[in-house]
Amino acid sequence: MDFTLSDDQRMYCDLVQKFVTTDVLPTILKREEEHAFPEDLIQTAWEMGLMNLCIPESISGYQIDATTTALIITELSYGDSGLSTSTMCNDLANIVIAQHGTEEQQKAFLQPFVESPRIASFCLTEPDAGSDNLAMKTFMKKRDDGKYVLNGEKCFITNASHATQFTVFCKVGKPSGMMMACVIIPATSVEKADIVCQPSGGREIHLSEGGTIMTGKPEDKLGQRLSNTATVKFEDVVIDDFQIIGNRRLGFRYIIDVLDYARPMVAAIGLGLARRAFDVTRSYAMERKQFGQRICDMPVARDTLVAMWKKVELAKMALMSSTRKIENGSEDSGRYASLAKNAAAEAALFCATQGLHLHGGYGFMNEYEISKLARDAHIIDIYEGVREVQDMIIGRELV
Repeated sequence: MDFTLSDDQRMYCDLVQKFVTTDVLPTILKREEEHAFPEDLIQTAWEMGLMNLCIPESISGYQIDATTTALIITELSYGDSGLSTSTMCNDLANIVIAQHGTEEQQKAFLQPFVESPRIASFCLTEPDAGSDNLAMKTFMKKRDDGKYVLNGEKCFITNASHATQFTVFCKVGKPSGMMMACVIIPATSVEKADIVCQPSGGREIHLSEGGTIMTGKPEDKLGQRLSNTATVKFEDVVIDDFQIIGNRRLGFRYIIDVLDYARPMVAAIGLGLARRAFDVTRSYAMERKQFGQRICDMPVARDTLVAMWKKVELAKMALMSSTRKIENGSEDSGRYASLAKNAAAEAALFCATQGLHLHGGYGFMNEYEISKLARDAHIIDIYEGVREVQDMIIGRELV
């Protein structure tokens, strides 16, 4: 399999690397300490064409393949994985529209993201439905006038406090039902709504079409503090047929399609973080002296650096294999997506943990970036499917 990058792919990598070096890394520890949502960086990323990568060429005017998307996300994650999580979330929310929406729906729901740097949220996880999506209780029920009413609560929703469009997966008819649907609460409705901001950071969005969306206080997280996360509650939100993507009975299939797309992108986040942890640690080990020599000259430390490098390279190969499989339409692309996700999460955790260890006591101090990377790494092993779920997927496809 040829992993040689095209001229366009190298151009994108150079572009993102320059952005990360100039705008992200110099202020990252200060931003992280302040838990500040990076609106300025997201604005710049949008202006550079580094967001909304899944939007079809018919809407955006250009097409980005899976490998190029993964390269862009990897380089953004080298700067900060919270930033890349927030920018990638637009694609997580919008890919189902690109894959299963009609031309009219694509234009209505995706065009706004081409016109300005709007934020979208992907609403799937619930307090009692994490890996088990069938356990969700959010549901929409049909009214006598033919429209639906959506009620329920989602948790751990990326970008919730700043989103102007919500992609929501829900049951149809009743919370205990088996049929699932995907509905869009569009930016055009949210932006003209009566929005009440709470002192806690939450919002009440009173939609003119009917119903209320409430976002909770932003979560205080272990890591990825530049990425906003909050609960979202839907109360009697009116949904018409045009807001339902595809077949209202095939929502579970659409979830699988979204996650098949998302896993390599999460792998790219993990790879970027692992690379950064390795580079930060190698630089420290080459400068720090103990027992009259550089740490990197000690065999035990050098062995650790070698092990870190191997994890990064293996994760990179797994990621590139998965994106090539996606581009080629291979039947086993899902299996390789899970492999890439697990390999990159393992690399991120290993490199961050071992990197902190080689920093010694300094690594435990927040003024050193490796401390931040160690906190950021853990979520990569969790979101978009924990490692055990990925192994279940691989095992199911193998037999």
